[in-house]
Amino acid sequence: MTILYFVRHAHSTYTPDELNRPLSERGFSDATTVTNLLKTEKVDSVVSSPYKRAVQTVEGIAQQIKSEVEIIDGFKERTLSSVPAEDFNHAITKVWEDFNFSWEGGESNSVAQVRGVEATYNLLEKYKGKNVVIGTHGNIMVLIMNYFDKKYDFSFWQNLAMPDIYKLTFEGKELKSVERLWRKI
Repeated sequence: MTILYFVRHAHSTYTPDELNRPLSERGFSDATTVTNLLKTEKVDSVVSSPYKRAVQTVEGIAQQIKSEVEIIDGFKERTLSSVPAEDFNHAITKVWEDFNFSWEGGESNSVAQVRGVEATYNLLEKYKGKNVVIGTHGNIMVLIMNYFDKKYDFSFWQNLAMPDIYKLTFEGKELKSVERLWRKI
């Protein structure tokens, strides 16, 4: 079995700079909780989206296992559009209603899902039989989970916590189970 721990990043202070947006004070506190929850899981490797907030959320567990965070572009958040949406809720609802729709300069759910699933399959191959933490983002995480089980949908995404942790157990490339690990401790 290969276990992938998908970690949605902790709270960040909004800036339009997607790549370098850091965690907020609350986010750093929650990142410590993420580390404490994962340190009992026998983690072998830690990978992350290139976005600073995702890396900062999982770097504590990487330090615990004396490892570097491997950056994987496929786990970065989906690009909704090339310009900030006037009405984010409308914009995000529209792409979930039509998996092939994209806003100007953005990724459709289909395109983002293919990217995320490809990154997931690559991890399953590279780290077969290992336990890997993935620092990522809510939308791309749910799109990946949705590929394996359609119950992980827009409504599921709307109810995610920030941060959140899902333990996905695979046999080969087949998803066997999903368990939510996030809880305040």
